[in-house]
Amino acid sequence: MLYGIIADVHGNIEALSAVQAFLAERGVERLICLGDIVGYNADSDACVRLLARPPVLAIAGNHDLIAIGRIGDERCGAKAAFALRRTRTALSADSKRALALLPKRRVIEGEIVLVHGGVADPCQYMASPAQIEENALLLREREPSGRICFFGHTHIQALYEIEAGVATARPIGERVSLGRGRQRFFINPGSVDAARRSDKLAELAVFDSWRQEISFYRVPYDHERSERRAAEEGYRMTWLDRHFGTARGALAHLRPRWR
Repeated sequence: MLYGIIADVHGNIEALSAVQAFLAERGVERLICLGDIVGYNADSDACVRLLARPPVLAIAGNHDLIAIGRIGDERCGAKAAFALRRTRTALSADSKRALALLPKRRVIEGEIVLVHGGVADPCQYMASPAQIEENALLLREREPSGRICFFGHTHIQALYEIEAGVATARPIGERVSLGRGRQRFFINPGSVDAARRSDKLAELAVFDSWRQEISFYRVPYDHERSERRAAEEGYRMTWLDRHFGTARGALAHLRPRWR
């Protein structure tokens, strides 16, 4: 099976559309979304319609869980928390119901595990070999058959190989062979949304489960339009928001009327 692997879309329909077109050109058979469908940009409802239902294999990320009130935003930065408050007011009831049905973890093909952050904590960042090693132990306990773990949340493309309990970062690129040995792998496709990165390229990966090959890609999208719409719809903190705090943020949905 040829899978497209994406994560951290954050309501960015421009980036998601570019990624979907890229995957269609390569004949990808199934799409996997590792969570954070919503938050931070202006089109969360549209992204939920495209990703939170079959045939897409999706899981919930921390932004999705915050948007429906399952967890709080205490572990978010100020800009992300501000955008999530706007997301909660804008998200439709249908979208909230769809997000509420998403699992926090999935296992496919018997050995492929999908998580958002850490194996047991969708808010945990796995950004170092030590954190990968800790989660490899958790994976062995909770999903003993899991050999390949796809994760998101860090917004950084990464490939870690775990052998004898030691995690080693491997170079990323196209057609990287994983083989069929006893090693385990933790793989991050990067983030579709590039609003918080300087390069403004949508990131993704393609996994061939038959050949056991992973390929990493980065594609351009109309980031200027995405950013402009996010600002116009009240997802970006302004000088007034920073100085007047959450009271003004709670009225974000009124902005288009009085700007």
